[in-house]
Amino acid sequence: MDKALLAAEAVDPAEVVDLLKALVRIPSHYPGPGEEGVVAFLEAYLGERGFKPLRQEAAPGRPNLVADLGEGEGGLILEGHTDVVTPGNEGLWRYPPYGAVVEGDRLYGRGACDMKGGLAALVGAMLAVKRAFGRLPRPLRLAALADEEGMMLGVKAFVRAGLHHGFRGALVAEPEAMEVCLWQKGALRLRLRFPGRMAHGAMPYAGDNPIPKAAQFVLALQEVEALLQRDFAHPFLGLPYLTPTRFLARAGEGQLNVIPAEAEVALDVRTTPGMDHGALTARLSEMAGVGVEVLEDRPSVETPPSDPLVQAAEEALRLLGLPVRHGGVPGATDGTFLRAWAGLPVVVLGPGNKALPHQVDEWVDLEEVVLAARVYAALAVLYLD
Repeated sequence: MDKALLAAEAVDPAEVVDLLKALVRIPSHYPGPGEEGVVAFLEAYLGERGFKPLRQEAAPGRPNLVADLGEGEGGLILEGHTDVVTPGNEGLWRYPPYGAVVEGDRLYGRGACDMKGGLAALVGAMLAVKRAFGRLPRPLRLAALADEEGMMLGVKAFVRAGLHHGFRGALVAEPEAMEVCLWQKGALRLRLRFPGRMAHGAMPYAGDNPIPKAAQFVLALQEVEALLQRDFAHPFLGLPYLTPTRFLARAGEGQLNVIPAEAEVALDVRTTPGMDHGALTARLSEMAGVGVEVLEDRPSVETPPSDPLVQAAEEALRLLGLPVRHGGVPGATDGTFLRAWAGLPVVVLGPGNKALPHQVDEWVDLEEVVLAARVYAALAVLYLD
């Protein structure tokens, strides 16, 4: 039997499903319990199966976990994140958010889709490769990282520590309906502060109201967004967006008769390849007449379709009788920094409906999770053997 197929056949479906159930039952949202519970569980789980996991503190109380199969140069990183978003109002859920309830082919729970399904599939693939071959000529590294849903502190700490050195590619198991995603949007988180001068609401001429200035800026964004969408639409990523997400201006709680001293606007900007973040930020500052504070800058990234990692991903899908469909990631992932900072070719490929992350009654198809584990095991052999 072909070695890649042998690795795929070595995946144990019950093992993958049981692991997924266990992961979903551990709350790991932040703020809240955070990633510690998932990391402690995986640390023990992998240790019992012959691995020697390494913890790395991405931030106080927020650990990454790294585990290797094999040694040497030119390996493959299998990356997933351990944090999830809050379940919100649990009374809105039909299924308990941390119950890992199975109904039919679906497992329900916070993080089932984004992305404990993908993480369970990555671990299942590593275990399958270990069962089938012991190890491959080049190493596999599992990177279970913290804070993907926040400021991506986990992957930033991972790269800063050089934990990508010696590896030549990264597979990110985000929920993308098993599309081979080679493009990821960039993101800017911006804040603008419009100064004013306090005065009595009955005498606005005595002050300087910052709210109209901020409102005019927000309305003007629509025209800029339309021009960007005309010039930078992408076949796989769609359109760029300039989205106001926060508008704050008040003199104090209950002070409805006071002109505030400042108005604040926050923007979530999503960019496509070819857009210059610096030029866009300068343009917005000129429009607003105030400075722009850049809270986060995530570049748009892409991996060439000709890269060997892409070819391995496509071949693995074909070997298992699955269609090869290309796609783009509408937001940033940990793969953004593995590509931009670490310089690794990155393929984002994972189980789960793209529209389900962060929703009430989030779910993942169990057959797709098992299938993803088989694809990952075959991909690893094709890429590393």
